[in-house]
Amino acid sequence: MRSEAEPALKHIAIIMDGNGRWARKRGLARIKGHTAAEKSIHDAVEVCGEAGIKYLTLYAFSTENWSRPRAEVNFIMKLLSRFIKGNIDELHRKNVRLRTTGRLYDIPDGPRGDLEKAIQRTSANTGLNLVLALSYGGRAEIRDAVTIIAEKVVSGELSPSDISEETISNNLYNPDIPDPDVIIRTSGEQRLSNFLLWQSAYSEFVFTPVLWPDFHAEELRNSLEEFRARKRRFGGLE
Repeated sequence: MRSEAEPALKHIAIIMDGNGRWARKRGLARIKGHTAAEKSIHDAVEVCGEAGIKYLTLYAFSTENWSRPRAEVNFIMKLLSRFIKGNIDELHRKNVRLRTTGRLYDIPDGPRGDLEKAIQRTSANTGLNLVLALSYGGRAEIRDAVTIIAEKVVSGELSPSDISEETISNNLYNPDIPDPDVIIRTSGEQRLSNFLLWQSAYSEFVFTPVLWPDFHAEELRNSLEEFRARKRRFGGLE
């Protein structure tokens, strides 16, 4: 049971970094690192399910990742389809609700169709929300929200003086999902890389040198223990 001194934990977000370096260290092609990363996803789902955490967001593919070599992008899209088809039965059985965030219309028809079917199938599940950030960029999300708000102003539905932080939050991709309590980044890099820029204003950050394919259950539990040892003041005093 969580003590009153421990911070509440509803939403974990993970920047899954290091697949290419993991493969390179082993003399393998970069795509082998993407394949090896699947176990870490399974472990993250398991740990979050055990802990009763409601939201797990995984930064799977950014808006900038489209600039990678075409062969690698094509492989990742095929891997996405394979992951969905190979795991949807288990996710559904575990009461996991699959969701996405990002510009899903950028995803090719095949994997997008597999995603949409999986999202529909698990839409009534009440356990962990597994959110895949696909063709996602924090700046793109804010830009899209601003566009929606501007259209409402032009139509007369909204007055500029009524625009608040809540207005912006309510027009982001998934306004019902709470801001992440903690953002974990693997591989030793210490930056956001355009991930959840608006939502991370008061998130805690945990950076680990472990490469994502090696970031298994115990590594995640250690990161969560580091988070739980902190005191969150949200700009106030204790």
